[in-house]
Amino acid sequence: MKKLSYDRIYKSQEYLASLGTIHYRSLFGSYSLTVGDTVFAMVASGELYLRACEQSVQYCVKHSPVWLTFMKRGRPVILNYYQVNDALWRNQTQLLSLSQYSLDAAVKEKQSRFAHHRLRELPNMTYHLESLLNEAGIKDESTLRVLGARMCWLKLRQSNPSLTVKILFALEGAISGVHEAALPAVRRQELVEWVSSLMPEPGY
Repeated sequence: MKKLSYDRIYKSQEYLASLGTIHYRSLFGSYSLTVGDTVFAMVASGELYLRACEQSVQYCVKHSPVWLTFMKRGRPVILNYYQVNDALWRNQTQLLSLSQYSLDAAVKEKQSRFAHHRLRELPNMTYHLESLLNEAGIKDESTLRVLGARMCWLKLRQSNPSLTVKILFALEGAISGVHEAALPAVRRQELVEWVSSLMPEPGY
């Protein structure tokens, strides 16, 4: 059975190569398949299972697939992964499309989970800046991203008129996941010009 699983893993890596480099590791007696560090499929008992998502609903409704199931304390637990059958293996275009849906959905879910991390965990985010954001009603990464650096800066400026463009750089870097000094020069210039348009004599 282990050989069958490895054969299926290698076949999956070959057929789905356009998704990126596919890695695998042992998980719950099966194997998880990942691109980057995102799990989008499982291989169990020599069969490939794709992660179900909104985009794969139509396929699942039409084909009534077999769902990945494992036993936990003597009881079956059905996972959110559906089996790739022989017909789907033969239809490589559809297989690749469904696999891409699975990967995209897994990435989106991971980003959504991360979006609720504390602001303090982001680049450039000092305790003081986090406090200012909290006071302005911006309490998590999700809100920061939805509003964007410029809107957040404007909200901060309502109670901090002397706010500098350096804070705007810090917010932009936090959203981009980089240190403010690593922001592209073009983007920094755009932000400087935007602040200048708000304050003809900014004095920063």
